[in-house]
Amino acid sequence: MKKRILFVSSEVRPFAMTGGLGDVLGVLPRVIASFGHDVRVVMPLYRCVDRNGLEDLQISLGVPTGAGERWCAVRRAFLPRSDVPVYFLEHDALFDREGLYGTPEGAYGDNLLRFTVLSRGALQLCKALGWHPDVIHANDWQTGLVPGYLNTVERHSPLGRAASVFTIHNLGYQGRFPADAFGVTGLPWELFTFLDYEYWDSVNLLKGAVKQSTVITTVSPSYAREIQGPFLGEGLDGVLRERAGVLHGILNGIDEEEWNPATDPHIDAHFSVDDLTGKARCKEALQRELGLPPVSETPLVGMVTRFAWQKGIDVLAEALPRLLQLPLQFVLVGSGESWAEHYYSSMQHSYPWNYRCIVQFNNRLAHRVEAGADLYLMPSRYEPCGLNQMYSLRYGTLPIVRATGGLDDTVDQYDPGTGEGTGFKFWDLTADAIVGTVSWALDAFRYRPDHIRAMRARAMRRDFGWNQVARRYLDLYERAIQLRAMQF
Repeated sequence: MKKRILFVSSEVRPFAMTGGLGDVLGVLPRVIASFGHDVRVVMPLYRCVDRNGLEDLQISLGVPTGAGERWCAVRRAFLPRSDVPVYFLEHDALFDREGLYGTPEGAYGDNLLRFTVLSRGALQLCKALGWHPDVIHANDWQTGLVPGYLNTVERHSPLGRAASVFTIHNLGYQGRFPADAFGVTGLPWELFTFLDYEYWDSVNLLKGAVKQSTVITTVSPSYAREIQGPFLGEGLDGVLRERAGVLHGILNGIDEEEWNPATDPHIDAHFSVDDLTGKARCKEALQRELGLPPVSETPLVGMVTRFAWQKGIDVLAEALPRLLQLPLQFVLVGSGESWAEHYYSSMQHSYPWNYRCIVQFNNRLAHRVEAGADLYLMPSRYEPCGLNQMYSLRYGTLPIVRATGGLDDTVDQYDPGTGEGTGFKFWDLTADAIVGTVSWALDAFRYRPDHIRAMRARAMRRDFGWNQVARRYLDLYERAIQLRAMQF
């Protein structure tokens, strides 16, 4: 049966994004719509959004907040390759800024008001359009007020019957604000208790969303289990265990049109699981582009990452001098914490013959690293889902990963006895573990080339497309609708 589904998000690719949240919202609504459902998306109109081609809907949208009513204009575009409308809430005083959430100096001081306007504004827009969704799918702390509004101020309106699905893309970001700021949300103060949006005498939007939502998801089965324990629960493990019955882990997919070695416009030669000759040409082209010796026999290890604590870059820094003494070449592309940018870049002077670091975000180079590398390193401290390991598998580049979250779910451990597996995993985040596992992978390349060929073929045949992901969400939406109906 056709469903009406509203996605609310602070990021949607290609309009505005800082990470995986935007990637997901750029694809999942489109794929769900392809199954015949009425899908719409709401996001802010940031400064970085290209206004050319946006349609002004001539709507003056009043958005109630605890700090007074805010008025928004509404513009519309469509997700690429679809007829899914994306509605932009236009309020220049709140959203026309340099960054999405802040500047390098820190987060914007009025972020609670900004995302109150997004969350409440999405519901007000539904009323203005005369369109009442069956499911509202909110994403991360920026939309954590949506379930609370549905259960209180909208409880007796037609919108109040909508089921709420809330996805945690990264539990490390929770939307915490001072206690006296709660009034800005316009929610009843009864929700500011330890049972809902209060956490250690502060406002916690993500905690409140977990408590108020009909159903909760996160972006891999392993991460759904991990966040219910103290190590990765970020202080909310108890709350998540309370709601374990409606907490589901659904692995993200990847855009198989963009990340396809048979058609990728960014690489020098195309290849497929049935003909890998182009991959060797991609490796040589990458080596020449970066000034590395074009030696086919030396395994090339790639890594494209944010220089952030989550990604294990502090431990990798300890391991790097030992890694670069191994018989390998290492290409690192990334940006982020300033110490890491300086350290990883400066190490090129000590190892000019086998190491290159490019300090920038470069989508073209990311594609070329995935295609040209033999191995791909991801020593993450935690990884809710991860996409690069799936890109790597699709390009026949065998991942070396710490077994956490989506990395553990998507990479099968190499068995040197049988040759089974699709990559190399380690569990302890230590320099010894990183160096030891990379050494193990290098030995397999040198002494078990038949295993490597079989692993590459197996990896490239894995299906990480969005169709199967969308079907899981549709099943979950149906369950959420049933649960919501029982509350009336």
